[in-house]
Amino acid sequence: VQLVESGGGVVEPGGSLRLSCVFSGSINSRYEMGWYRQAPEKARELVGRELVATITSGGITSSADSVKGRVTISGDNARNTMYLQMNSMKPEDAAVYYCNFRNFVNTWQYAEYWGQGTQVTVSS
Repeated sequence: VQLVESGGGVVEPGGSLRLSCVFSGSINSRYEMGWYRQAPEKARELVGRELVATITSGGITSSADSVKGRVTISGDNARNTMYLQMNSMKPEDAAVYYCNFRNFVNTWQYAEYWGQGTQVTVSS
């Protein structure tokens, strides 16, 4: 599975941004996609990526408490694309955002893939 992210950039506090992740390859009937992020200081501290939001192949979504009410994750199966709409952005939202794909092979096991990341900067 290949993942290509886009949509990152510079946005002012309070602004909005939409990230896209196009996925391709051998996709199983059950999968889960998500967005993770890592702020620069976290990378320096070797802290792992923070989960932002997920969406399953069945359309079930979830999001982290830190972004709840401000982000919407969605998928377009016809375009093999996942989106993350972020509103009312805060400086602490600045990070490299990564697309994640879990291709389930059975109930519990999956192959995991990551995109290359897209930079989001929140600054006035």
